[in-house]
This record gives sequence, structure tokens and C-alpha cells, in this order.
Amino acid sequence: MTPDLEFVEHITRRNFLGQFGAGIGAVALGSMLSADGYANIAGNVIGPHFAPKAKRIIYLHMAGSPSQHDTFDYKPELDKWNGKLCPEEFLENERFAFIKGHPKMLASPHTFQQHGESGAWIVDLLPNLATVADDLCIVRSMYTDQFNHAPAQLLLYTGSPRPGRPSMGSWMTYGLGSMNENLPGFVVLVSGDKTPSAGKSVWGSGFLPTVHQGVQCRTSGDPVLFLSDPEGMDREVRRSSLDALNKLNEMQYEESGDPETQTRISQYELAFRMQLSVPEVMNIEDEPEDIREMYGVTPGKSSFANNCLLARRLIEKDVRYVQLFDWGWDLHGEGMGTDLVNHLPQKCKQTDKPIAALIKDLKQRGLLEDTLVIWGGEFGRTPMNEERDGSKFLGRDHHPHCFTMWMAGGGVNAGAQVGATDDFGYRITETPIHVHDLQASIMHLMGFNHERLTYRYQGRDFRLTDVHGEVRRELLA
Repeated sequence: MTPDLEFVEHITRRNFLGQFGAGIGAVALGSMLSADGYANIAGNVIGPHFAPKAKRIIYLHMAGSPSQHDTFDYKPELDKWNGKLCPEEFLENERFAFIKGHPKMLASPHTFQQHGESGAWIVDLLPNLATVADDLCIVRSMYTDQFNHAPAQLLLYTGSPRPGRPSMGSWMTYGLGSMNENLPGFVVLVSGDKTPSAGKSVWGSGFLPTVHQGVQCRTSGDPVLFLSDPEGMDREVRRSSLDALNKLNEMQYEESGDPETQTRISQYELAFRMQLSVPEVMNIEDEPEDIREMYGVTPGKSSFANNCLLARRLIEKDVRYVQLFDWGWDLHGEGMGTDLVNHLPQKCKQTDKPIAALIKDLKQRGLLEDTLVIWGGEFGRTPMNEERDGSKFLGRDHHPHCFTMWMAGGGVNAGAQVGATDDFGYRITETPIHVHDLQASIMHLMGFNHERLTYRYQGRDFRLTDVHGEVRRELLA
């Protein structure tokens, strides 16, 4: 092999098929190993380091970041301070994304009640989620290093605030593979008419083999762009043309030895199989009427509700990692479309019913016990009103020092309320949990020692948690 090709081997897809040597037959072997929870990448069998509690993940990301004060971290003390100037100590050595001058404290315009045996405080805007309160492990003491959307999203999903690192879903499929040879191991669904601020980097494969990149699917039209055969081409013609293309690629591989050529063959074959498997799994009209009603779906429409039902269908078909992004939670209060009084109730209404339905549906099918469901944003919001440019609408600025997330299923401590913040929800007072700790804990639930699942790149071993992270036992059952 020439030095150039040797270099390509180490920077591209790491001999995904090139080092297998047996071509498509080896892919079949890899898929059988994957069915047992392993992946065969670059000639190495990778699998869990110990028995996992969860086999698959559904991550529900509320892009823009919901306010903890208006969802799960009830702060009655704010009622007494509403409209008053915030304490001076909140402003010392502090910088905000948009707040200027001396801001006023802002109480939630919504009411809270306690729910379940756990007594969890949940805003009244989430009545359906409140019915599954005891299935949730609510974490009120999350914190991050970043206070702008794109860097915070990148840190949460790739372990670094800068682009270029593999995303969490890519690490999972790299370590465990896909359990269904006809579907991608990592699927992404987007709602809210906008992709996350960090773009597709949050489901990119970074320096891992590109077969681990998330595949974005749509809920209307072709699930994957160009999935359907063009007019005048039937299944047999497609198969014949693909066979011819494969022969040309095999000839090129014999001549060059470039492993990317065999990877291309593999990707074409997967795409051919996906033409049948993807439309089938994405067709929610197959669901019984009572299930569609439970989620509140509208077939043929792009919505968060549809995506929740699709997430259940995908993991039921053994997709390893399903990521949902829902934009619209960046509630600065610049106007009616971004305020706490008008827009937050709309977003809660769009997501409350389908999320509760997802948890109940997984539970009734026996899937929740080994499916990890995660909900949250990329950071928190301030207890002060932003009042950008004198706006009369209510909204909150970005806040990295504390925010709330919850987890359910897959080995988490159901019914637990982890961590606490001060009377204003400004600083953590109990059990601080960093983003890297969350990543380490998720990997632990999936059977990995986060320090050992690594990939050598540019002379050193990289991992999702970089050189940080601690498994937090408070989150585990």
C-alpha cells in the first residue's frame, strides 16, 4: 500500500470493510455480533465492559433550553422578589449573554403542584407528564461551562464546545453497533422548523468512521432524501444497476486498495435495504387509532408528537440511539413568540402529551426497563427578567450555573429528585452534576467504562468525556 493510502486508512473510515477482507460476508458477521450488543470495527470486537442496564437511548432535546424556574424547579421565594432589583452578589464577576444594567427578579407566571409519591414539583403546564412523575429521575443540579447555544450543545453531545468531536450517538454505535442491519444505528428527528444552533455537528461522527454519523429522517415526504427510486426505475432495475456499480467499485478496490471503496459498497447496500425498511418503520398510519390518539399525532405532518411515536417504533426495531431535537425553547421575552406567558404554554402543550405517551407506551410494551429516556436543554435560564431593549414581555437569559434535566427507564433511579439550588434557582446548593458527569453516567448505564471507550486520533486517545467525568451513583437505581 502506498504511503498516501496508508494515511487515508487512518483518517477516514478506519478500514470499516477494508480490514475485514471478506467484504460483504464480513458485514454479515458484524451484524450478527451487533445483535448480541457488539460491533466489529477496524478488525476489533468492541462491546460493553460490563452488563448494561440499558440497550438503547431516546434523547429528547429541547433546543434553546427551557427555564428550570418554569418547569421543574419551583421557587416560591421568587414571588416575594418579583419585580425587585436582583441581589448585588448575582452580578459580581458575572457576564450574561443579553442582560444589561441591573435586572429585576422574575417569578414564574405559572403555578406548580406536587405529584406522585416522590412529591415532585411540576408546573401545571405539564399535566400529562405529571402522571408519570414517579418514573422520572429529576436532576435539578446540572451545570455546564458554556452559556451560548452552539458551544453548550456541542459540549453536551460531543464533550467539547468546538466542532470536530464525535457525538454521543456516534460513540454508542461505535461501541455497540446497530442491532438491525436494515436500519441505521443512530437516527435523528427534528421538529420546531429549525435545526439546533450547533447544526448537524451534534449528530456528526467527528473523527470516528463516518458510518457512525446520525441519519436525519423526516416525518413527511421521503423519510430520507432521495430514498425513493426515480420515475421509471423499479426495484429490479435498481438492483441491477447497483450490482454493476458494485463490480466497478470492486475493480477499483483491487487496483487501489483504498478501504473507502469497500465502505462505499457497504453504504450502497445499506441504502438499498433502507428503501424497504425505512418507509415501513416511519409509517405511523400502521399504528392503532388509540395509540395515535395517545400521542396526539397527525400522520403526514412534521411534529414533535409524530417524532415521539417514531422514536418508539425505531427502538422497537432495534435502532440503538434515537435523538429528537425540538426547537423553540429559547424564551428571551423579546416578543410574544419568545415569552413565558404566551409561548412557553404552547411549547409545553406540543410536548407534554407525546412525552408522557412515550413513557407509558414503552412501559406497557416492556421496553422502558432497558430503554434510557433523557429530557433537557443545553443550559439553564436566569431568575431575572431579561427585558432586552426595554421589552415588556417576560423572558430569561442564558444561565450555565444550574439547570434541570430528567431521565427515565434503563436503570435510572426512578422517583428520585437529585440535587438542589438556592431560593432563586441561581446557584447549586446540593449535588452538583457537570455535563461530563452526565455523559459518564449515560455510558455506564449502556455498559461502558467511559474512560476505556476510546479512539486514537492525532496521536492520542480521545473519549466522549475527554479527560473529565464521574459516574454519579445518585442517578442510578
